[in-house]
Amino acid sequence: MISSVIERLGDRRDAAADAGEDAGFTLIELMVVLLIMAILLAIAIPTFLGVSGSANDRAAQSNLNTALTNAKSYFQSNSQSFAAATTAIGVLSTQEPSIQWTTGASGTSSQISVYTDATTGNGVILASLSKTGVCWYLVDNEANEASTTDTTYKNVPSAELQPGTWYGGAPNMTKTTCTAAFPATAPTGLVWSPAGTAGFPGGLP
Repeated sequence: MISSVIERLGDRRDAAADAGEDAGFTLIELMVVLLIMAILLAIAIPTFLGVSGSANDRAAQSNLNTALTNAKSYFQSNSQSFAAATTAIGVLSTQEPSIQWTTGASGTSSQISVYTDATTGNGVILASLSKTGVCWYLVDNEANEASTTDTTYKNVPSAELQPGTWYGGAPNMTKTTCTAAFPATAPTGLVWSPAGTAGFPGGLP
């Protein structure tokens, strides 16, 4: 579109030169071209930023799914029980060295924060921070965790203490880290996908 406008303006300039007039574009012609370019940029930039943000979230989610596969494998090989996170990380790091496993906070999408319920050995929480600032969570319970005496684990919403895999996310609240060991209160804006949904919740800013 821009090329055709510039081409027509060029033809007018050439015609003016042939007629002996001063060659060049008028101010209005230049303003029209600049206006068209501004409109195209206004459309393209938000689209690019949206695609970039979505890709960053997908990277964190993909790493969490990979981490979950390895965690479930560890659960089976460890007599169907999750050991303390510090012990589990030693094995998981060997199984999947491309992921940075930590019992502390995740500061990047490739760093997975791990928390296990060593009291019952039935559950694991995984967390990863996307470049967009969204904290993504995976909770996997091999049995009902509602009766656990571990107060940190109980701060996961009660529905997500039931058997199964649960997908959650906390929107961008200018966070720089997120951790699998939930604080005294759940992260602001934390939402979970409905039971049986094999995917992360959408629409998080």
